[in-house]
Amino acid sequence: MKEVFINNSMNIIHKYYPDYSEERLAELKYGLLGLYLMITKSIIIFGIALYLGIFKELLIFTIIYNILRAPSFGIHASKSWICLVSSATIFITSTYLSVNIVIPINIKIIFGIIGIILIYKNSPADTAKRPIVSPKRRRVYKLISTMLAILFVIISLLIENNFFANAFILSLLIQCVFTAPTTYKICGEPYDNYKSYQP
Repeated sequence: MKEVFINNSMNIIHKYYPDYSEERLAELKYGLLGLYLMITKSIIIFGIALYLGIFKELLIFTIIYNILRAPSFGIHASKSWICLVSSATIFITSTYLSVNIVIPINIKIIFGIIGIILIYKNSPADTAKRPIVSPKRRRVYKLISTMLAILFVIISLLIENNFFANAFILSLLIQCVFTAPTTYKICGEPYDNYKSYQP
């Protein structure tokens, strides 16, 4: 099914844009693969969430998380099934916890301080396939990521809705894990990939 989707899409692109270079076509194929995996993964994960009665909460949690993920980046699983299993486990569990637990404010403060420090230290965390080579872009992404981390902690401490308070602080902690050098090492993925492009 995946090959059919990608091959048919690439045939359409090649038909309407025959002048595209091999490099451009390779970029588009990579993007289509990511789109396919995102759609199929989302159907499965949100199907589980619907069964568990936390569909709306998972949708909100995912949006909150991706606000921070966008500028800070982070590790990608090397295989699609690993991505599916890890994403389903992490996001469904985190959403369920956000709905059902109360995190004491002193714990939130500790988690928040640690989270801000780690996001500042480790973001943006690129990948071998998408290295962030430009020093200016790296500085901008780091600034945005750090400001968002601070904002997440403030919202978590001030907002009265328990689910949202938990969702902001747990999203921050998840992203700390996904941008950590140790996570890359455990998964056998290279870290600081941009350094390979420096003179």
